[in-house]
Amino acid sequence: MKKQLLLVLVVVSVALTVVSNAVAGRSVPGRYIVVLKPTAKSSAVAAAHEKSIGADVLHVYSSALHGYAARLTPAALRALRYDMQVAYVVPDRRVHALAQSAPTGVRRIEASTDGSTQTLANDGAGVNVAVIDTGIELNHPDLAPVRSGKNCVRTRKAPNDDNGHGSHVAGTIAARENGIGVVGIAPGANLYAVKVLNSAGSGTWSQVICGIDWVTSTRTDGDPANNIAVANMSLGGGGSDDGNCGLSNRDALHQAICRSVAAGVTYVVAAGNSASDLAGQVPSAYNEVLSVTAVADFDGLPGGSAAATCRTDVDDTYADFSSFAVSASDQSHTIAAPGVCIESTWRNGGYNTISGTSMASPHMTGVAALCIASGSCAGTPAQIVQRLRSDAAAYAAAFPGYGFAGDPASPSGNRYFGYLTWAAAY
Repeated sequence: MKKQLLLVLVVVSVALTVVSNAVAGRSVPGRYIVVLKPTAKSSAVAAAHEKSIGADVLHVYSSALHGYAARLTPAALRALRYDMQVAYVVPDRRVHALAQSAPTGVRRIEASTDGSTQTLANDGAGVNVAVIDTGIELNHPDLAPVRSGKNCVRTRKAPNDDNGHGSHVAGTIAARENGIGVVGIAPGANLYAVKVLNSAGSGTWSQVICGIDWVTSTRTDGDPANNIAVANMSLGGGGSDDGNCGLSNRDALHQAICRSVAAGVTYVVAAGNSASDLAGQVPSAYNEVLSVTAVADFDGLPGGSAAATCRTDVDDTYADFSSFAVSASDQSHTIAAPGVCIESTWRNGGYNTISGTSMASPHMTGVAALCIASGSCAGTPAQIVQRLRSDAAAYAAAFPGYGFAGDPASPSGNRYFGYLTWAAAY
């Protein structure tokens, strides 16, 4: 939150009051800003004060301000009270860069340990990631450079985000380590914007297939530099898996994903927000994708002791809205990630905090990028999916306190949410 600071200046006759404002920031002992009257010549007065009162002049201002900055002894400060050329004096105060932060989700899966940066040696550099969504704000300072992939909604325009959702997803995956805003899981990854949803966040399967088709084309166009390795799909609708890549039930979306996976693209998708079996939602029901459920975490730490913030979920439990797997086949491609009260980038250069399995999925996409960049994830997308799942399960077994209420170590009935992913493995 931005704080507006009010500096109150009190000048009585020719006497001088040194203004002290407790809310303006911590002052620097012995250092002051001397503001002169408009008729005074800054350089001449500063030089005179160096000789007459021993001012240690640090900066002289003559364009934006008449005056100078200096180190002043208490005696020098008292002497300035009676100088007719001086308007007022204020303490010099410390300022700091508006530093970036590591959101709770980034910290919870241990991509950051210091609360401000991604602290892993691996940052996903060189891995191409497609965000199939509402687009990405192409000039967001915390995301740039974003590659313009495909606009399947307005085909003649760049895939710029006019909703915010896609930019939020993109930030969790790869917001840059640039000292501002937030940092993503894999800040070195290359982001590609693929717009399949409109400004209201809705679209059609034909538009989604258009995006999948473009992603697949990068694997076959003869240019290895643009090969999409991971695609995030934080979207969904009604449907099911026929167990035959959509050939039996004539599911064109399923067929497209299967062919894209065969071309080498790993798909990470949101499980859904219906608090029900994901078998009735696609693409999360498809066995060829990695489906991501949502975990509630409010402090970026395990343990379950944090108070709720933007929602009433309980810390370190499965999110009350999250869909889940029931059948053995669906459990075999399900994993968990933070998805409650997640701060990330937004449209118009902004930031926003929202919840959903849409927010969990990009955490996992970032981890997949890290795994691929490290060389730990290699082979087919199916092999990559199982490596990510097995690494999460192994870490949960080694460190039981890392998990959450509802994971396979502490299940909730027949609802399977998967193990919590762990970024520090890569």
